[in-house]
Amino acid sequence: MDLKQVKSGPPRQRRKRVGRGESSGVGKTSGRGHKGYGARAGNSRRYSYEGGQMPLYRRLPKRGFNNIFKKQFACVNVSQLNRYADGEELDAERLNADGLIQIRKHGLKVLGSGDLKKKLTVRAQAFTRSATEKISAKGGEAQVVPAKKGLRR
Repeated sequence: MDLKQVKSGPPRQRRKRVGRGESSGVGKTSGRGHKGYGARAGNSRRYSYEGGQMPLYRRLPKRGFNNIFKKQFACVNVSQLNRYADGEELDAERLNADGLIQIRKHGLKVLGSGDLKKKLTVRAQAFTRSATEKISAKGGEAQVVPAKKGLRR
C-alpha cells in the first residue's frame, strides 16, 4: 500500500447549531416547543413517563411472589436413564450433551418416576428418595456432588 491508495472516510457531520436566528429553521425556541418541562435545561424523563397520567405499572395489580431462595434444578426421571448401557457413569454434562437436560443454576436432580432397568452410577446435585432406592436396587450408585460454578446460567 502506498500513499495513492489511501482514501478518506465518509465526511463527519457537524452538530446542529440551534438558536442562531429565525431564518436558520432552528431559531427562536430551538426545536423545544413552547415553555414547560421539555423546554428547560436538564430535562430528562424516565422511560415510563406518561405525561402525568397514572403510569401503567401502577394501574395494574401486583400478582405473585418471587422466592429468591428457590433452587432451580434440571430434572430427569430414572426411566429416562434406561437408554444408557449397564455400568455407565452419568453426570449433568453427559446428560446435557445427549440432549436430556439443559443445565440450570443448581445442577441436576434425579426424580424417581418410572422404572430403572440398568445398573448405573449417577452423579447429581440432588436425588429424590425413590430415585436413590431405584438406582441402588439395581446395584447402581447415586452420588451427591456439589454444583459446579461453571454450570451457572
